[in-house]
Amino acid sequence: MNLLPCEAGEDNKETSTMTAQPGKDLLLKIGDGAEPEAFTTVAGLRATTLGFNAQSIDVTNSDSTDMWRELLDSGVKSATVSGAGVFKDAGSDAAIRGAFFDQRIANWQVVIPSFGTVSGAFKIVSLQYDGPYDGEVKVALSLASAGALSFAGA
Repeated sequence: MNLLPCEAGEDNKETSTMTAQPGKDLLLKIGDGAEPEAFTTVAGLRATTLGFNAQSIDVTNSDSTDMWRELLDSGVKSATVSGAGVFKDAGSDAAIRGAFFDQRIANWQVVIPSFGTVSGAFKIVSLQYDGPYDGEVKVALSLASAGALSFAGA
């Protein structure tokens, strides 16, 4: 049990501690488009990143107080996903290659261990294969969100 420091007049609140999670458990999955949709984990990834962005909308004008910038309380939200690892030539590699060359928007899931799953439509905007003469073939990909995303807690 951990107790958080509190301001005068507040009660202490009990919190639970989340332990560190192995990075290998952050999974990227691509959907097959079927009904019901099945998701396949992208094989061979060694590093995966999920980023959220919010573009502000500037509405500053000549009536703004002392010409301070004014922003709308809404904006354009987006997410990016990137992954890199060893090329495994698994079924997921065929799905990724097909989605990229067809320029198809697919449903994806990003599983964040002990936290939850982000789901939604993404487009593959970059696909790269790297083959050093003295090492394994590597693959890297980048995704851009293509619609509203959802989050389901673990």
